Amino acid sequence: MIPLIKSTFYRERQTKQALAKFILGADKLSIGAQCKKFEQKFSGVQKRKHCVFVNSGSSANLALVQALLNLGRIKKGDSVGFSALTWSTNVMPLLELGLHPVPIDVELDTLNVSSRTLTNVLSKHKLSMLFLTNLLGFCDDPDEIQKLCRESGTLFVEDNCESLGTVYKGRLLGNWGAASTFSFYVGHHMSTVEGGAVVTDSDTIETMLQMVRAHGWDRNLTEEKQLKIRLKHRVNSSFYSRYTFYDLGYNLRTTEIQGFLGNTQLQYLPEIVGKRERNFFYFAKHIYRQSDRYYPVRFDHLDVVSNFAVPVICRTKTIRDELVKKCDGIVEIRPIVGGDMTAQPFFKKHADGGLDSWKSSNARLIHEQGLYFGNNPELTKKEMDTIIKLFT
Repeated sequence: MIPLIKSTFYRERQTKQALAKFILGADKLSIGAQCKKFEQKFSGVQKRKHCVFVNSGSSANLALVQALLNLGRIKKGDSVGFSALTWSTNVMPLLELGLHPVPIDVELDTLNVSSRTLTNVLSKHKLSMLFLTNLLGFCDDPDEIQKLCRESGTLFVEDNCESLGTVYKGRLLGNWGAASTFSFYVGHHMSTVEGGAVVTDSDTIETMLQMVRAHGWDRNLTEEKQLKIRLKHRVNSSFYSRYTFYDLGYNLRTTEIQGFLGNTQLQYLPEIVGKRERNFFYFAKHIYRQSDRYYPVRFDHLDVVSNFAVPVICRTKTIRDELVKKCDGIVEIRPIVGGDMTAQPFFKKHADGGLDSWKSSNARLIHEQGLYFGNNPELTKKEMDTIIKLFT
């Protein structure tokens, strides 16, 4: 069986050896210098001013939404647009934190929200925020989406958990909105086993994220920021200052193990992205030409395609079912991410019973007629040819 991902880390043996040596010599393993070093290095790689490292990509989504609520950038009851084709924990924080989630359909040829589908929703809803998912290493037209958000007064943030390294019009995905989230879960572009991050250029958002990550207190802030917030709240006792909780938060902290892994794996990221892109082009050349069987996928507008997994959108359910049988025991396949969120039981239960009108949406078609197989930098030519033979 050809799995979605072959190993826990890229260059796993070397990484495990380095990790074992680090653990044996470490003075502490709770959040510390390695995590801080990773934040500095990753913000540089992503070309953003700040990075806040958390324990998963899902936690990154939760932390970002909570931080924006704490800052008053959005408020409970506000309508927030989200990509209908996404992962559950992109939507769940919206429901859990008292916001009104509004699904936005995707384009069939990019699998992503476009300015066209966003315009359609904005004509019907006043959105306080757009939480855009950059799905599978692809995007549509985030530059036009950014303009629409500015014109409509909609706060724009990105879930970039599946698109680390993709470049559109000279800019990395994850750098179009006010902040963006990332995942370093096993199987994603870069692994720290569990881990995630939020990046932003905003000092205000970064400060609040630091507090949201750790109980709502100020321990991870700089001394200058600590002094400012303590003076504001008249906390002048060293006895109480370490146990004063300034706003709503959680425990989403990482460990030095995750920090060390992140610092180790970052050196391989250009190689990982390059191999994923080459693999994707090889698959696309053979598979997507089957136009009688599959809907086309557009990616020629991207400068770099840091593909997460290879999507195949079948023209009929019968074709999809046949593929599922052909791949059984040979190659691991899955639905397209989490599928259409409006069809998921949690959404039907907690978001006004779901949306039956979305049965004719592109997101629903992809949900019912799509699948993907893994793209990872350790695939061999023989394995790729085996997959191609199944799909052509």
